[in-house]
Amino acid sequence: MTAVSLKTIVEGLLFVADEPLSLERLAQALEEAPPPGRLERVLDELINEYEELGRAFVLGPVAGGFQFRTRPELAPHILRLKKKSPARLSKPALETLAVIAYRQPVLKAEVEKIRKVEAGGLIKALMEKDLIRVVGRRDLPGRPLLYGTTRKFLETFDLPNLDALPSIEEIESLGPAAPGLF
Repeated sequence: MTAVSLKTIVEGLLFVADEPLSLERLAQALEEAPPPGRLERVLDELINEYEELGRAFVLGPVAGGFQFRTRPELAPHILRLKKKSPARLSKPALETLAVIAYRQPVLKAEVEKIRKVEAGGLIKALMEKDLIRVVGRRDLPGRPLLYGTTRKFLETFDLPNLDALPSIEEIESLGPAAPGLF
């Protein structure tokens, strides 16, 4: 029987995974731990190979791990095939999500103060979509809930981590935002 290369094993693990795999999770799935830095080099090689091939999918960092993703420019074709329209969030939901993403952990009252409207329904809807979650409680009377984004938020917006969110300056350079949003 022929020995299977580490690159082939990693590629197979990523292929069957239904969520991004972290370096730790990939290492756990291996029979023996690779030398330090080897797993990172294998992932870099795979990322570069798929990019050079110009395939319909790419391998990249997302939500603290690595995952195969369909190229964004193929979205219109895929949506037509599946006869679906892209999932959309209303402007108020996006604004609420932005406040939570940039200010987390954040209280509902803080979101409402920034947006100047009641946010309970939007927070509930964003939780139902698994884009935000309760991340704790503030040490205040009544112990109010603190909200933050989820791993699905990172996956949905194709972000490797929260540090990849655009800076406030980058957002402001795109044009006017809702007053006081940032």
